[in-house]
Amino acid sequence: MGEATGMRTRKQRQGDRRRWLALLLVCVAQFMLVVDGTVVNVALPKIQDSLSFSQVTLSWVVNAYLLTFGGFLLLGGRAGDLFGRRRVFIFGLALFTFASLLCGLAGSQGLLVAARALQGVGGAIIAPAALSIIITTFKGPKERARAMGIWGFVASSGGSVGVLLGGVLTETLGWPWIFFVNLPVGLAALALCRPLLAPDPAPEMRGGFDLPGALLITSSLVIAVYAIIGVGGNSLVGTALLLLLAATLTVAFAAVERRTAAPLVPPGVFASSRNLTVSNVVMALAILGLVGWFFFSALYLQKVLGYDSLATGLAYLPATIAMGALSYSAAARAVNRFGIKPMIIVGLGLMAIGLLLFARMPVGGSFLVDVLPGMLFLGVGTSLGLMAVILASTTGVPESEAGLASGLVNTSQQMGGALGLAVLASVAAAYTASISGSRPTVTALNSGYHAAFLVGAACLVLGALIAATLLLPPKDAGPE
Repeated sequence: MGEATGMRTRKQRQGDRRRWLALLLVCVAQFMLVVDGTVVNVALPKIQDSLSFSQVTLSWVVNAYLLTFGGFLLLGGRAGDLFGRRRVFIFGLALFTFASLLCGLAGSQGLLVAARALQGVGGAIIAPAALSIIITTFKGPKERARAMGIWGFVASSGGSVGVLLGGVLTETLGWPWIFFVNLPVGLAALALCRPLLAPDPAPEMRGGFDLPGALLITSSLVIAVYAIIGVGGNSLVGTALLLLLAATLTVAFAAVERRTAAPLVPPGVFASSRNLTVSNVVMALAILGLVGWFFFSALYLQKVLGYDSLATGLAYLPATIAMGALSYSAAARAVNRFGIKPMIIVGLGLMAIGLLLFARMPVGGSFLVDVLPGMLFLGVGTSLGLMAVILASTTGVPESEAGLASGLVNTSQQMGGALGLAVLASVAAAYTASISGSRPTVTALNSGYHAAFLVGAACLVLGALIAATLLLPPKDAGPE
């Protein structure tokens, strides 16, 4: 009897150890995705010089990733349900690792953009599968809360590591190594998947697989982004035709969603939940400002102030450390005490102040006086605002639709970033071109960045106003 009990105890300990090692594995994969989202920003000026990108076309290095990540995110979640979470996680990890190799080897603009798009597809497969693995592995409320806390901390701290790692690698080994660094991590994670992750149950193929829907919405967004960033080189008629084509594909997507057995976005989902609709709009506007900040501040630091890649990475540390530290516990306590809607307004307001401070940075600016204050406002505001928006999108949603609500708000993040960056890049380029003949090159470039920061700040203010006027107070989310 005692020996049998001892064997059961040893098996339980082994099972517990395997579960926490599995959590570590999926956190490493998520960490790699988060790092990849920030590591590229620091290297953008070097990539621009190496592959002769223009200021506008450089945005494709970021947008190609955001578009495919957002366009295939809901499909990636559905794939895990249909084909098995472990199987899909392994496939996504292999695809992301292979795409990272292609990015590092890219010798032309087209190959780099295509490889970044492939990375986005891999990320869209990994992210929902990894989260599903955590949810199904840790079933107890306390264990799941602890696991999700670790998951959230890893995700938020990845930004700090990304900007610093991007600076170190770009300055010492060259920009291709910001992608090559994924190879040993990805290969090691792939080797550990089968030993650590529980086997998948038999595939459940009921409901179908909405690949046409994913292709339609992604194609629509790619064409819309191309129309926006190509305004400077395309005729007005050509731009209008491209936007019309994007709108037509969006209508076709809506028609497919009404007819397919397992739609990515069930018809009427937004009509049934006002808060879900409002929070997705607010999230898109918030991410527009955030992505614009990362993109143009990196260019400002290197093109205007003359920082190298390492100094640029170090310059971001105060903001990203603030994001990671507050995201772990302080932001959650603030939301519980003051309520979701007030924290959205405060968070987006602080982010807008940060962008306004960046919009006044001079050509000969200093880090302590001109850069650091805006960085801190954005770091604190992002931690408070984005967590509250995510909670607004899921609080009050039926449990059967919680995964869909989470997937939709994550998709809004990617799409808001892609479309927003396209708009901001076009605004900056157009303003720089309009004054380039009358002012020094660096001054004209900096003025274009100012214009982009101002538009980003306006979008954040608009998002705060929408939340203040349209968001309904969730009944179980603390005081409002």
